[in-house]
Order: sequence, then C-alpha cells, then structure tokens
Amino acid sequence: MAILISDTSVLIDLERAGLLEFMFLLPFEFAVPDLLYERELVGEMGQTLVRLGLRVEPLTSAEVRRATEVNRAHARLSAPDTFAFVLAQTRGWGLLTGDGVLRELATAERLEMHGVLWVIDQFADGGHVQFEHLQSGLSRLANHPRCRLPAGEIRRRLIRFSR
Repeated sequence: MAILISDTSVLIDLERAGLLEFMFLLPFEFAVPDLLYERELVGEMGQTLVRLGLRVEPLTSAEVRRATEVNRAHARLSAPDTFAFVLAQTRGWGLLTGDGVLRELATAERLEMHGVLWVIDQFADGGHVQFEHLQSGLSRLANHPRCRLPAGEIRRRLIRFSR
C-alpha cells in the first residue's frame, strides 16, 4: 500500500469540506512527520486522525539533518513542511500538499506530489463517496474565505459531480 505524507493544508481543506474521515477509505496509508503533528495537529483533530489511521512518523537523525539543510536553502518553508518534504523524499513516499512553496520544491525535486483536488478525485474514481456528498463538500470548500484552489478546476469537478 502506497504511503502519502500530508501537510496540514490538505487535512484542513478536507475537514472544511466535511470529507476528512473518507480519506482513510482510500487504498493508501497516510502519515505526517512527528514535528508537524506536535506543532499543528495535537489535540482533538490529531487524536481523531490517529484513531482513523493517520501514522505519526519520527524522522531519523539523518533526516533531521537533511530537513535542516532544506530549510536553510528554502527559508520560505516552515519547519513542519520541510519535515514533510524530507520524510517523503528520503523514504520514497508521495507528498500531499496545498502549499505553493512546498509544491514548487517537490516539482523541482521530481517528488510524487498531489493536492486536495486529487484526493477528491480519488474519492470519486473509487466510488468511496457519493457524488452528492462530494459536490456539497467541494462547494463548502470553494466558498470558504481561505480557499486557494483554482476556480476552473473546482467548476469542472462540480459539473462532474452534478451528474
């Protein structure tokens, strides 16, 4: 089973859409670095995610050194995002992110990378979530004031899910 490392933005977007729990129906394992968990997820949301199957992965000392190097070279990345990148890169796992800087780095390093719209497509393609639920969740997400997803991509999916 493929392992995907997530940053917080994808988890927050799925929560805003009311689709977070469905993530664990997909044929993937999901993980976050321990630093990201401790800084951004600890509490009720984090406990719920772990109960649903989220793995919290510690980095080795070599991975922490690599994360420090990456952070120095890419100062716009947060430490949790740097840890997520390094965890995915060193272990050959995919990365889930909505962060633009992290996406640029993953692309430059040819790291497998996906975003929240890809996850939503996985729900639809695998029949894991009814189209009506996907449409309402995507609408909630699109209408959120902090939504940064491309409007054209959202429209395309909303049309697909309305059939």
